[in-house]
Amino acid sequence: MIKQISVFECDLLHLKQIGDRSGHITSINNSLEIPFDIKRIFYLYDIPGGESRGAHAHKECHQFLVAASGSFEVLLDDGATKRQVLLNRPDLGLHIPPGIWASEINFSSGSICLVLASHEYSEDDYLREYDDYLKYIGNV
Repeated sequence: MIKQISVFECDLLHLKQIGDRSGHITSINNSLEIPFDIKRIFYLYDIPGGESRGAHAHKECHQFLVAASGSFEVLLDDGATKRQVLLNRPDLGLHIPPGIWASEINFSSGSICLVLASHEYSEDDYLREYDDYLKYIGNV
């Protein structure tokens, strides 16, 4: 059994925004703005409005999600408590530590979900079935 993580350990982090009326830039550096080193970056896009993605947990991988464009919500679940977080600004991100079941839901049309991950892709790191997740965290 693993040390259980709470949905309240998923932190919303404000990212420094530099700019003026001509535009803005936000940078993210390893272990400075976010609490891990980045090994993989990917983004979700062309998701029809109102659709959902995700619905899985990671055993080791930390993720940091940013609404680079548009908005979506993240439904977090630790096996006992659920929490819903709105991401709708490119200078605000959500850190999801391993051991949390997360689903991205209610995408606005044209949204882009930027994901920074602490690990390279490994199918063995994923818990894709909710019952398997509950067994993994010792909640069954």
